[in-house]
Amino acid sequence: MVTGYARNAIEDQVQSFSVTLAHNEAHAQGQEGSVRVGLAALNGSFDAIFIVPSDQPLIAAGDLTELIGAFKKRPAGHIVVPVVHGQRGNPIPLDEVAHSQILASGTNLGCRHLIERQPELVHVHETANTRFITDLDTPDDVRSLAQRTGWRLELPALEAVK
Repeated sequence: MVTGYARNAIEDQVQSFSVTLAHNEAHAQGQEGSVRVGLAALNGSFDAIFIVPSDQPLIAAGDLTELIGAFKKRPAGHIVVPVVHGQRGNPIPLDEVAHSQILASGTNLGCRHLIERQPELVHVHETANTRFITDLDTPDDVRSLAQRTGWRLELPALEAVK
């Protein structure tokens, strides 16, 4: 799990989970750096890695199962991207080839740029599952989701830089 903004608050919430924590000091520069920090923190071999943005609170086990199925059945490519009504979504599973290419790049190459630059690596998973495109990028997104679900949602307070 990669932390950035509100590091202390997030790490306090997940301290009892069995996760490896990695911190992106340059989190204000964007998600791409966090992807690289997370991928670099992985050890061992794996069949797939999920890149899961933390601002998608509707993503559940069934959604991940859907993507695992698409990943297993993909005819080609190393990354599965859910696409809902023409809109690219998240999370995305990727294999060791994509993992290696991201880490081997000399720049802050995140998954979005890899997909744009090397579409042959991508298998598009067409789906009607709108949870893949529901995220909380703005305060309006938070208010809208709270109204839709009845949930009480709060953004963490800005923490002092250490």
